[in-house]
Amino acid sequence: MKPLGLGAWSVFLGAALLPFVASASAQTVGTSRTKIPQDPAAIELNRLLTAAQDAVSKQDYASAAQDYQAYLAKKPDDAVAHYDLGYAYTALQKPADAQREYEKAIALDPKMAPAYQNLGVTLLPTDSAAAIEPLQHAAELTPEDARTKWLLGIALEATKKDAQAIEQYQAAERLDAKSVEIRNSLGFALLKTGRAGDAEAAFREALALQPTGEAADQSHKGLLQALLAEKKNDEAATEMGAYLAAHPGDPAMQLEHASLLLDAGKDDDALAELDKAATAGPESLRALKLRTLIYFRKKQYDNAVPVLLKAIALAPQDPDLAAQLGHVYLEKKDYPNAVNTLVVAIKMNPQSIDVLKDLVTAEYLNKNYPATLHGLDVLAQRETPPPGSWFVRATCYDKLGQAKPALDSYKKFLEMNKDDNSDMYFEASARVRTLTRELANKR
Repeated sequence: MKPLGLGAWSVFLGAALLPFVASASAQTVGTSRTKIPQDPAAIELNRLLTAAQDAVSKQDYASAAQDYQAYLAKKPDDAVAHYDLGYAYTALQKPADAQREYEKAIALDPKMAPAYQNLGVTLLPTDSAAAIEPLQHAAELTPEDARTKWLLGIALEATKKDAQAIEQYQAAERLDAKSVEIRNSLGFALLKTGRAGDAEAAFREALALQPTGEAADQSHKGLLQALLAEKKNDEAATEMGAYLAAHPGDPAMQLEHASLLLDAGKDDDALAELDKAATAGPESLRALKLRTLIYFRKKQYDNAVPVLLKAIALAPQDPDLAAQLGHVYLEKKDYPNAVNTLVVAIKMNPQSIDVLKDLVTAEYLNKNYPATLHGLDVLAQRETPPPGSWFVRATCYDKLGQAKPALDSYKKFLEMNKDDNSDMYFEASARVRTLTRELANKR
């Protein structure tokens, strides 16, 4: 008994996701039986079986299940009937009942390969680890069946046994040279293990076998991911354009296209692509980050703030988002909000020198000179202060009326400063002369 065709798999760019719908069409069905002798009890059993099989052929699985149950109440040791009842339960979306019947069939007939396979398919959506054993049994009993090896590969990959999964996909590929699904699964598994070149070959072979259709869409997505991983951005852009021309309403791919355009410096085109993707619903964290980067490059800080606030709502513990928002407030000259946000950012990432520098700048421009001096002290413990920091330090002391440390800091700035024509140089020189006189007059 050879398994029937499986439904399409949902696969996202970036990883091979393996949601498996254990539907009736995904499992093996159909059995053959010896003729039952024609005594009254046998006639009734035969009537129940015939009715059940007719109901299955009409996809009336509820009636089929009732007839199989009635039959098994009279003949509980019939492995095939338990198997057929399991199939009916699968069609009725009763996986726990289906699992029980497949297990009963296996207990009665340990060499019933389809029962092992269907049990594995039933377990895949909720317990992929448990699905491995029955699928291994099915593969051992039917070593020439490609689909069984493919299913086993799916279970292994779902439990992060990628190397073993690839072996099963490759074995399935050798047995079925025309299966697009097998090549797609292989390609995504190869991508996960960093073998982008091999993955590209697998997806190209899949597209050669089936250039259009739902499976081909997954092949195109996988090929795009492989090309991006190989840094073949020109080929990826061409592939992306062809895919979106045929599927203009794919927000996930529009997001990838926006990322490509952004890398190429085409900010306006990237923003337009993000706008298209956003029509499908609330933007993802990645989309919001890409949008923020575009607004920042374009110096559209007012636009960046609400986008960053949405991103922070999705990822409140992301220190980079808080740092970016603080920097945007700094660029907007909104110093109080910059300080408050950067304080949060530095608590989340105390080792970030960039955030600390932004915080010092915000405190200084917010005229909080004691806090600025504290920040400068912390910075000085991590790196050699540049000339400008000495000027800022001197100004803080000056504003606080601390003439001696202000004078010393101005002098340190003038020793280190190489630009004699800068405004800071002239201001520092003037303050050195003034402070020197003031301190001399106090003696």
